[in-house]
Amino acid sequence: MLKRRELLLTSAALALSCAKKSSTTSSRAVSAVIPSQPTKDGAGVSLNRALGNRALGMLDPFLMLDEFQTENPDDYIAGFPDHPHRGFETVTYMIHGAMEHKDSVGNQGRLRPGSAQWMTAGRGIVHSEMPKQERGLMWGFQLWVNLPAQRKMIPPRYQDIAPEVIPELALERGRVRVIAGSVEGKTGPVSGIDVEPLFLDVTLEKGGSLTVPTPARHNSFVFVTDGAMRVGSSREEVKKGHLAVLSAGEVLRLDGEQGRALVLAGRPLGEPVSRWGPFVMNTDDEIKQAIEDYRSGRLTL
Repeated sequence: MLKRRELLLTSAALALSCAKKSSTTSSRAVSAVIPSQPTKDGAGVSLNRALGNRALGMLDPFLMLDEFQTENPDDYIAGFPDHPHRGFETVTYMIHGAMEHKDSVGNQGRLRPGSAQWMTAGRGIVHSEMPKQERGLMWGFQLWVNLPAQRKMIPPRYQDIAPEVIPELALERGRVRVIAGSVEGKTGPVSGIDVEPLFLDVTLEKGGSLTVPTPARHNSFVFVTDGAMRVGSSREEVKKGHLAVLSAGEVLRLDGEQGRALVLAGRPLGEPVSRWGPFVMNTDDEIKQAIEDYRSGRLTL
């Protein structure tokens, strides 16, 4: 069994290998398909981990992608009580249900259906994310995005994005919500992010299609959240709960099989990653310092 650090390096090598093999092509293809894996986090919340698991430790600059989707309150009601972060960004995207967040510097807000939050932990923050419902469907995602070494200790900041400010692109047989980046003249509200992300929520009916321009050297993946989607130049079918790692390329083609998917792309940092629980730094010594700072109350100073 690979150790955690070896797993991260192996996953990063996969991403770099994908980019090198297809650097002369303009259309992205599927390099690997990874099934999400059930796990628990927080105070016992049931999740499916699509990225950051044993099969794919990271895809630079993306560190983790979790999906929570259940109508059983026992799977989510305990939520994510106070916990720290340092050195990276957390992105929460809600489809159904409501969560309330609070933090150590007095921020508080409500995440409702269709909303997003891009939180830059930077040098440190302690926050909680707790359900604001006792029954019904809770469906959303949390993505972790790395920060470059020189920006890991910046002050924390939030971008709370209400549903009504996320632009939607209507297709002949589908729609696209643009959280970050641009597609067909629609630009998402998330801004000022180091890895220059593309983050789309794409719904396609059978027979629908979408061609998305992507920076050629960005690492990219598609996670199918419902139904199925045909992905890339080979039109490989990817089903619900599976993540497709993509080769490099200037465009991504998606074809609908009555499905929905998250499309992510970001500029790889190419830096060492040392990771322990809620802290992501470049060296083991920096991780030890983060743990010491948290235990002594200096994390958020």
